Amino acid sequence: MGEPAKAQAAKNPTNTLFDIKRILGQKFAEPKVREDCKRFPFQVVPDPDTDDPRVVVEALQGKQLPPEQISGMVLAHMKRIAEHRLGHSVKKAVVTVPAYFNDAQRTATKAAGTIAGLDVLRIINEPTAAALAYGLDQKESGEKKAQNVLIYDLGGGTFDVSVLRIEDGVFEVKSTGGDTHLGGEDFDNTVVDHFVALLKEKHQVDAKSDLKLNRKLKTAVEKAKRALSSGMVVSVEFEDYNLELTRDKFDSLNKATFDRTITTVNKVLKDAKIQPSDIDDIVLVGGSTRVPRIQEALSQTFGGRQLCRTINPDEAVAYGAAVQGAILSGVRHSACQQLLLIDVTPLSLGIELEGKRFSVIIPRNSSIPCKKSEEYTTTENYQTGLEVCVYEGERPCIDGNRLLGQFKISGIESAKKGEPKIDVTFGLDANGILEVKACDKKTGASADCRIEGACKGLDPAEIARMVNEAQKFAEEDKLYQEQAQMKQELEELAYDMREGGGSAESKKKAGECLEWLEDQETLGQKSTGRALEKWLRTLREL
Repeated sequence: MGEPAKAQAAKNPTNTLFDIKRILGQKFAEPKVREDCKRFPFQVVPDPDTDDPRVVVEALQGKQLPPEQISGMVLAHMKRIAEHRLGHSVKKAVVTVPAYFNDAQRTATKAAGTIAGLDVLRIINEPTAAALAYGLDQKESGEKKAQNVLIYDLGGGTFDVSVLRIEDGVFEVKSTGGDTHLGGEDFDNTVVDHFVALLKEKHQVDAKSDLKLNRKLKTAVEKAKRALSSGMVVSVEFEDYNLELTRDKFDSLNKATFDRTITTVNKVLKDAKIQPSDIDDIVLVGGSTRVPRIQEALSQTFGGRQLCRTINPDEAVAYGAAVQGAILSGVRHSACQQLLLIDVTPLSLGIELEGKRFSVIIPRNSSIPCKKSEEYTTTENYQTGLEVCVYEGERPCIDGNRLLGQFKISGIESAKKGEPKIDVTFGLDANGILEVKACDKKTGASADCRIEGACKGLDPAEIARMVNEAQKFAEEDKLYQEQAQMKQELEELAYDMREGGGSAESKKKAGECLEWLEDQETLGQKSTGRALEKWLRTLREL
C-alpha cells in the first residue's frame, strides 16, 4: 500500500493496482471506464452477467477482484494504521467521496467499508468535509461573520467544486460540480503521451507497449510534475534516458484540462446564483492544486484575488471527516459543538416518461437528506403493471442521462389510460444513497426498494465472502511483515559476517546466504518463513 507499492511498481507493473476509485461503482461499458482501463498496466475485464469491471490479479493466479474488494483492502490497511496509532480497535468510520459520485458509486464505497470490517456511519462529500476543516480554522482565528466560500478540490483522480455558505456553525452547500475522471493522473498521462511520442521519434523506442519502461517513465513524470511546482525546468530521468520538461511545456500540454476546471467553477457559481465578487474565500484542497498555473487561473477568475492557504490541502478532507465522525459519535468537544451540515445532490434525479422524456423528481442542488414525490399515470388502457426507469442527469431526453436502475410495480388499478394515480417517491438519505417507492393510490399496490441494476452493487453473500477474505489477507500481511523483518535481520547479519573478521567458513556461509536472499522476491509463504528461520539459526551458530 502507498509509497512501498509505488516503489516496486516499475518491477511489478501488472500487479500494482492504482486509480481503482475511478472505476468503482461503474459499468465496464461506460466510455470513461474503457478509456481508463486502456491505460492500466493490469487487466480489467467485464463481469459476463453484470458488466461490472473486474481487476485481474496475476499474483493471485489470475483471480478477478471487484473494485469494492480492492478499495476494501486499502481501507483495511488504513484501519490497521489507525488502530496501531490509537492503541485500540476501530470499528466505525466516516468515508469521504467526490461530490459527483452517483448512487452506485456511494453504495460501492459503503460495500468497501463493510469488506474492511468497518461500519460506515456516514458518507460525506469531500469538498463539504474540507469546508468543515476550513470553518473550524476560521473559528479558531476568531472569524465570526457569515461567509460564501468556494472549495476547489483537485486530487489525483477526481475533481470537485462546491460553493458553501458558512454562518453560525451552519455549513450550507449552495451548489456543487465536478468530474470523477479528472485529476493529477490526467496531467501525468498527457506528459507521458508526449514523451512516448518523443522516444518513438528520436530513439525508435516503443515505451507504450513496454509496461516496465512505461511505469518507470510515469514515475519519473510524476516526480518531475511535483518539482515544477517550485522550479521552471526539470530533468525526467529513467533507464538511460534524460528528457527535459519545462513548466511552460507542462502547462501547454495540460491547458485543455486546466480550462475544464475553470469552466466548472463558473458553472457552479452560476448554479449558486453568486457572482465571483460575492465569494469571501477560495480554499484549495488536494495535491494537484499545487500546480502554479491552476492557482494563477483560479486567482484570475476572481479578479486577481489571493487564495486561502491556511489549511493543508492534503489533510483538509480527512480532518473534516474526523470532525464529522466526532459529531456522529457524540464526542463532547468545543470544535464539534453547534455544527450543522446541509449538503446537496450534484445531479437531478427522476424517471423516464413516454417518448424518452425525463421527468425530474429531485432537482439538482436539492438539500439532502430529502424526500420528494410526484404523481404519474398509465399510458395504455387497462394496464396493470408499470416499469419505473430511474435516471440522473440534466438533459430533457433520457438518452443524454445515466440510467441508475429500474424496477416494476404490479397490481395497479385496471382502468382506462390516464385514470390510475401512482405516486413515485424518491428518498435521498444523509449518505446520498437513493431509495425509490412507487404506490398505486387506489389499490395500494407498491414496489418499495433500493434501485436495482446499476445501483445494486455486490450482494450481501458476496460482501460476507470478501469480509472473510479480508481477514485472510490481514493474516497474510502480518506474515509478510514478520518475514520482511526477519529478512532484514538476516541480511544485516550476513553482511556483518562476510565483511567482518570471522572464519573462512562463516564468510563462505554468509555469502551463500546473501545469494539465496537475492532470489527471494516473494514473502508471505510459510515455507519462506521456515527457510529464513533456518538461515538465522545457522548463521547465529557460526
